[in-house]
Amino acid sequence: MSDQGHPLEKALGYSFKNSKILLEALTHRGANAAGPANERLEFLGDRVLGLVIAETLLKAFPGEAEGALATRLAALVSAPICGRIGQALNLADHMKMAPGQRADDEHTAVLADACEAIIGALYMDGGLDAARAFIAARWSDDIHADLTPPKDAKTSLQEWAQARGLPLPIYKVIQESGPAHAPSFVMTVSIEGHPETTGTGRTKRLATQEAAAALLATLEKS
Repeated sequence: MSDQGHPLEKALGYSFKNSKILLEALTHRGANAAGPANERLEFLGDRVLGLVIAETLLKAFPGEAEGALATRLAALVSAPICGRIGQALNLADHMKMAPGQRADDEHTAVLADACEAIIGALYMDGGLDAARAFIAARWSDDIHADLTPPKDAKTSLQEWAQARGLPLPIYKVIQESGPAHAPSFVMTVSIEGHPETTGTGRTKRLATQEAAAALLATLEKS
């Protein structure tokens, strides 16, 4: 590492005292069998992100009930948002990857995991203030984007069916594939009287959400 530091530091708005911790955050599991990968920092960063977002929501929405705050929190710490922020930071250009895997594959959580690992690294190197400053800068627009608490696609689809007196949606796993470090799931969802739709994701939960969103889109057009 040169005296100029890592090129990612400018985008992060932070200069690391210990450059090795940033490199660890950018190392995907399987890419460095002889040394540390970013899973432990991801574990830490996930908790730090949740804490800072929860703290921010309490201040931003002082009159909102716990249930609505929890819905906002779940959306803001989700893999899609973390992945999008990782993409905005161009993390794929800086990551050390496992053989045969791409950091920018939309069906994996590589960028989302790396984003959380970066937060963990910021916390380890600069404390909560460093992590909070990064989160405030990168999550501000999403926090204030919509004053209505968001609903996930699965919840919205269930409410659509209930409002019409239909049975609850039925979800099925139709395929599990991929290596351990990059699994892929394919789910289907159907509602009585309507054709089923399919979703793909790195976890069953993400595949379920994608399938539900696809069916909602189809129902809105019918």
